[in-house]
Amino acid sequence: MLTAEAAILKVQALYECLATRRPEVEEFDRYYEGEHPLKYASPEWAEFHKGRYKGFADNWTAVVADASNERLQVTGVRAGSESGERELWADWLRNDMPAQSSQGFLESIIAKRSAVIVWGNSDDEPVSTWEHPAQVYVEYAADNPRKRLYALKAWVDGNREFATLYEADAVWKFERQSPFVIEDGKTKSGLYVSGTAWGSGWEPRQASGDDTWPIANPLGEIPVVEVPNRPRLGREPLSDIAGTMAMQDAINLLWAYLFGAADHASFPARVVMGNEHPKLPVLDKDGKKVGEKPVDLKDLQHGRLLWLTGQNASIGQWDAAKLDVFTDVIEVAIGHIGGQTRTPAHYFVANKGLSNINGETLVATETPLVKKVEEFQLFSSRAMSDIFRLYAKVRGNEALADSLTTSSVQWANPAIRSEAQMADSLLKKKQIGYPLEYLLELDGLPGPDRARILEMARREQTDPFLAMAAMRGLDGDDSGSAVGGE
Repeated sequence: MLTAEAAILKVQALYECLATRRPEVEEFDRYYEGEHPLKYASPEWAEFHKGRYKGFADNWTAVVADASNERLQVTGVRAGSESGERELWADWLRNDMPAQSSQGFLESIIAKRSAVIVWGNSDDEPVSTWEHPAQVYVEYAADNPRKRLYALKAWVDGNREFATLYEADAVWKFERQSPFVIEDGKTKSGLYVSGTAWGSGWEPRQASGDDTWPIANPLGEIPVVEVPNRPRLGREPLSDIAGTMAMQDAINLLWAYLFGAADHASFPARVVMGNEHPKLPVLDKDGKKVGEKPVDLKDLQHGRLLWLTGQNASIGQWDAAKLDVFTDVIEVAIGHIGGQTRTPAHYFVANKGLSNINGETLVATETPLVKKVEEFQLFSSRAMSDIFRLYAKVRGNEALADSLTTSSVQWANPAIRSEAQMADSLLKKKQIGYPLEYLLELDGLPGPDRARILEMARREQTDPFLAMAAMRGLDGDDSGSAVGGE
């Protein structure tokens, strides 16, 4: 267990790591929400046009992230005990984790990772919250990247900053006065700040209900579980939109160019050639002309007029360029986003070549996305098992917690997109002999629902009336019904 001085130093060290991560996380979140700065414009063009298209974004980063997230759903956990599975699933539902997991998986997809904190309430029931990566940092052992050593949650409320440090034996709570109002790691003026910007200043914080400071950690381990997006060996987890952002900037610029060209095309562009530089009269206070000043050529250019000096004055005009040149390039860029991120082409409505393709082809185009989602499930399953294991530890069920070290998490099938697809798949598996209980698992039903359906099936088999009704329904025979029975 750390000393108070060592705990403050650890808080500050982890806080610095968290502050370093925050700008990147904030940028990822902004891009997903469609807040894209206009980039790649030439200084001359940007001088007049950049501000006009500041609020516009043709946001494909959201499509890329949502395509994976909509296929991610935890449907249960195998713990070797039906009663244990029911208890764990009840805790999952009690904590609104279906909704929380949807938010958390999306943040992991966008910003590389998210985290879940599991603790107990006054009734020793598990409480879990899914946390934003800008507020939580987990430190791992250098020789075992799966072993959590410490975890920090830091947040701002008004002009106070709060921090909670988790170690295996204790939970330390601190707070300090913040000279700035900080949101998402930056001041209102947009300045990113870290802890050393004003020194440490952390003071002990004893929350209501805490009998001691620090409080003991009865779980004996770090109750903070990170959910990474496809981590790599010796590298950071991946963001699904990181590689999309540069192409997204290019698409937004092309749209801005197109809008600018369309704006100028509302009137023919005119050119005055062979005349002297136009001048405006300078008047005194009595309205008499006392001189002349040249007209600013930029004002003429913004009015779609170009003035060229020289002899033999003449007037001409030229038509605007074709706008479909821009849209053709934009479609190519969107296609590149789909290829780079393994997002099916039919998710991008701009693709004209997919209007008359059959269902089998659509399924084939989704295969890369399905494989990417399965990779996410592979790397996140251990995190989900750890969450369920912490549920069991909060309840004091060590035997159930131990069984979850080799458990497997059940996910909804990412390749199934409709009831018709699922029904066809289950029917074919039933025909080759798969048992009903396994088919219910494949259908994505959680354990309690499977048990309820199996009990219904048992009653149907033992109740003659229900058995007869089921057989008639399967055979399509309604000759014994009250209507039309004659």
